[in-house]
Parts: sequence; structure tokens; C-alpha cells
Amino acid sequence: MPDTPDILVGLLDGDHTRRARAVWNLYRLLLNQERVFPASAPAALVVAALLDDARMLAEGQWDRRAGRRPLRAELLNWLASFADIARLDAEDGVGAPQDLAAARATRPTLHSHVAVFCEDDDPRVREAAVAATALLLADPALAALTPRYAPVVRDVLAQSADSYYRWIARERLESWGEDTAVLVTAEEEHRAAADRAHALADDPFDEGQGQAIRWLAEQPEDTAALEPPGRWHLDCTAPERAAPHEPAPEPPTAARGSAPGYRGPWQIAGGEERDEWTFTPYVGVGPLHFGMTLEEITVALGEEGSVSSCYAPGSDERRLNYADFRAAGVRALFRTDRLECVAVDALTGPQVRLDSVPLTGCVPSRVEDWLVHRTAHGRLMYSPAADPVFPDLGLAIRPQHAGDVNLTRPLFLLHNWLDVWHSLPSEEWNFR
Repeated sequence: MPDTPDILVGLLDGDHTRRARAVWNLYRLLLNQERVFPASAPAALVVAALLDDARMLAEGQWDRRAGRRPLRAELLNWLASFADIARLDAEDGVGAPQDLAAARATRPTLHSHVAVFCEDDDPRVREAAVAATALLLADPALAALTPRYAPVVRDVLAQSADSYYRWIARERLESWGEDTAVLVTAEEEHRAAADRAHALADDPFDEGQGQAIRWLAEQPEDTAALEPPGRWHLDCTAPERAAPHEPAPEPPTAARGSAPGYRGPWQIAGGEERDEWTFTPYVGVGPLHFGMTLEEITVALGEEGSVSSCYAPGSDERRLNYADFRAAGVRALFRTDRLECVAVDALTGPQVRLDSVPLTGCVPSRVEDWLVHRTAHGRLMYSPAADPVFPDLGLAIRPQHAGDVNLTRPLFLLHNWLDVWHSLPSEEWNFR
């Protein structure tokens, strides 16, 4: 993993892919497992000092949150996560006492850099700045500023489409002695309405299915982090780690290529015939990074894709749905005409590796067993089709027929695609 200076240089001097990887490494290195480390406080000060650099206006799809935003907004979100963890105590397992003390000592300086963006013209930057400010005000030295920011928190964060920001608003306002009953009721009603709509949308025999689907499509996208650090999700429990005596399963191996001369419909590429790709969760896979346009993908892969489009819900506007790149062996799936999911063909696609272990064209159960053991401390989900989804990796494993056997078809996803059952088009589910 790059060290802290390399990460910070990547924020300033990299292209989009390098910047996205730098953001990912910031979260992973400095806020790993909801902890602060000796490097966390110095890095936070440098990140805060970078906020007004013009290069922070670069937009993209960054690490942990859905939707495109300026790099400035994503770094403000990182500082909000840092401030959230810094409120906790060493007894909570979030860092050594000296590291927590160093993190807390930075809060007045961080506030001086962050507060100037609380009135930014870009709502994405403004919301992130107000969120970071609200959490930084946990510092007793900044407590006198609470009356100034309480109305801003209520007006900006409490009305946000982002559920993490709304949680910050409720939690901070309540801690400041403000009445949050209306906000709590509104949140409960919204969740209940969403739950009812999802239930109806999943029921093809209910007359209200169409209306529920339209209502869900009209809701603003929740850009909250999948698992924001700090107190927001302390009621969530991760699966237990594998017992120390439990042996690790054998890593999966890719299926052998088809016999020489075979040219049937289930022809499997051999290892030497596949490109070798690696992936960075929530950043990209191989030469593709999330947020690319169709034109950028075409250049990166060196071929024209076979494109499918669909009508946007409730309108006559046609949107890009997916594009198949047969020579490369990948399917690029889009939302708002930006790449948000990559499916790799089990028979002909590139060999994508994680920790040098192949994920493409393997026996599905072997890959699942290995990934479950590897991510025993993380979350594991299953789609209604029993496909394992690993949120920590932005990875889903689907089966794909190869004659009489199934082989792995890995899908690399953004957070808002983890509900693969509703996110993937029917053509992907019909792909066998």
C-alpha cells in the first residue's frame, strides 16, 4: 500500500484513476476498521490545507459514496469521518490514547479550513463542509460556535437526500439541546414509505407495483457511505471471524481452456489467452474506472461495443443501459450514461485477480468459500438468486454456463449497485 506522502501526491498530481485510488487509500490507511493511527492527524491537517487548491475541483466517482462530486467534497467527507471517529474514546477500540489525543488536537485548525466552504455555491461541497463542521464542534474549544451553526445544520443537513448527513443533523442537534422530534418522525415516515414501496415493487401480483416502481424512481439518490465510520452504525454487527483453528480453504483455480481445435459455443479461453487485470474496490477494474463514458471505455478497450439503451422511468428519454465488448470479454453497465458496473465474461473475459487469486472462470463454490474466509470480518450479502455479494470489495459473483458446468462471472460494482437484484438489467439476469 502506498505510504501517506504518496497518497497525498496522488490527490494533486494524478489523473482521475490515480486520484480515485488515492482517495481509496486515504480511507483504507487512515480510517481502517474505524481507527485512527499515528499518521491520521498529520494527514488530516494536510488534507484540510489542500481544500482550496484549484485541483480539488476535479469531479469524479470517488471511493465510498454514490454519485459524482468534486474531489473537494470527497475530502470534506473524509474529514467528517475523521472527526466522527475522533469523538470516540480509546475504550471504544478506535485507536491508541496518544493517537486519539493528536486527532482531537487538530480540530480547531481543521475547522478554520473547513468552515469557509459551509456557504459554497456547490451543494455537494456545502453539505460535506457542514457535516464536517458539525462533527468538529464536538471539540470543547469550539463549543461557543454551536449557536451559529445549529440553524445551518438544520437547514442544510436535515434536508439532505443523504441519510448519513441527516443522521449527523439529528445526532448533533439533539446533543446541542435542540428539539429533533419533527426530524425523527420525518425519517421514520420516509423509511416506512420506502419499505412499503420496495415490498410492492417486488410483488408482480399487486396492483400498486407500477406506482411503487415510479415512486422509487423519483426519489433522490441516497449518496450516503455504505458503512460510514463512527457511531451511525454501532447497532450493526459484523459476521464473526473464522475460528483460528479453521483452516483456510484452498484458493480457487481457473478452469483449463478448451481443447485445441474446439470451436463450439462453450469455448473457454486458456490462461495465456486472457488479459490479466487487477481491481481496486469502488475505483475500477483493469483499464476501466467507474464514471467513464462509453467513448472513454471504447478508447481504453480498443473496440466498439454493442450498445443497448432503455427508456428512463416515466419519460421518453432513452438512456445508455449497457455495452458488450466481445473481444475484451466484458459488459459495461451504466447509470446516467456513466460506468457503474463491469461484468467479466466467464468464458472469454480477462482474468481479474485479488491477492493474486483468480476470480474469473472458476468453480463458483470455490471462489465463494475463499472470499467468505478472506472477508470473515466484513459484510456478506446474497441476492435472491443466491449470488454472494461482498460490500467491502464491491464484488458480486454470478455463475455462467459453460456447457454442463458453471464458471464464475465476477461483477465489479459501485455501492448503489449492491442491491444487484434491482440494479442489474433483465438481460444480465438472463445471461447464462
